[in-house]
Amino acid sequence: MVLFIKNSDSGIVIRNNQYFCIVKKIPSDIHPMNLYPQKIKEEGIVVFNDVRGLPSGDEPFVSPDYVICIGHKGRINLMYDDIADYSEQRTVGVIFPNHRLLKVDKTDDYRATLIVVRASLLKDPMLQIINQLRYRYEPHPNVKLDRHEYKMITSVVEGMCEITRLQLPDHRMLMTRLLEFLLRLLNHYRKSKLNETHADKRVSARFLAELKQHFREHRDAGFYAQQACLSAKHFSTVIKEETGHTAAHWIHTQVVAEAKMLLHMRRDLTIQAIADMLGFEEQATFSRYFRRETGMSPTEFRNSE
Repeated sequence: MVLFIKNSDSGIVIRNNQYFCIVKKIPSDIHPMNLYPQKIKEEGIVVFNDVRGLPSGDEPFVSPDYVICIGHKGRINLMYDDIADYSEQRTVGVIFPNHRLLKVDKTDDYRATLIVVRASLLKDPMLQIINQLRYRYEPHPNVKLDRHEYKMITSVVEGMCEITRLQLPDHRMLMTRLLEFLLRLLNHYRKSKLNETHADKRVSARFLAELKQHFREHRDAGFYAQQACLSAKHFSTVIKEETGHTAAHWIHTQVVAEAKMLLHMRRDLTIQAIADMLGFEEQATFSRYFRRETGMSPTEFRNSE
């Protein structure tokens, strides 16, 4: 049995095999995973549309379940374990259980679809593709899709919702097969972007690993190009092709995400102490950098939280 839940202006629209109803007066900012944990446990596969953030809000969130997040609109910046990550239009994140997510910031228009799969279903022989994806997605869960790929993925999700709406016979088997198909599509799309048999296609994975280790000391793309034994021009081209963003974008994203996390979570630290931790020689230099990237000073950001 599968549950499809969608936020509406009047509340939550619930479609199940036994009933159709509108539950009114439920605030739209309550995350559906918080509203229906028992349904996730009972149904096994649940599709949530119109999701607007993390279940834990500004607090760290660790899911006991397997979650596929499809970004449709806006953007949310996250810390995935201790790595800067994000979800935005046409990104798909494949989150394995027990990883820590923390919201850094998000736009008001952020919208996503979540497919929540109970962890026990990962043992289903039909879903062994999930375990095959682990080594690709667990270190870096996101893949950016082009328009055609995004259309295909959302079409599969629409099919899952239609199976639920019609309550077709053997709907659990059909949903599992569609989920397997969706994962195989994602595997193909990601593999085409990071073809492990081609040396250049491994550059972004090595770069993101190096960035995690060295971003406090090195904020210039040239350093990472040298680490990859590539010219700065070729390195920048490869990173843009593989990830859709420049190396400078990822460097600034990592630094700013870490700064925001420290400003938000470590209020016992002074701005100077945070600047020191991030490798800035002076507080003023850090403040200029932060304002340039975010439009506000570190103090303004901290006071706004």
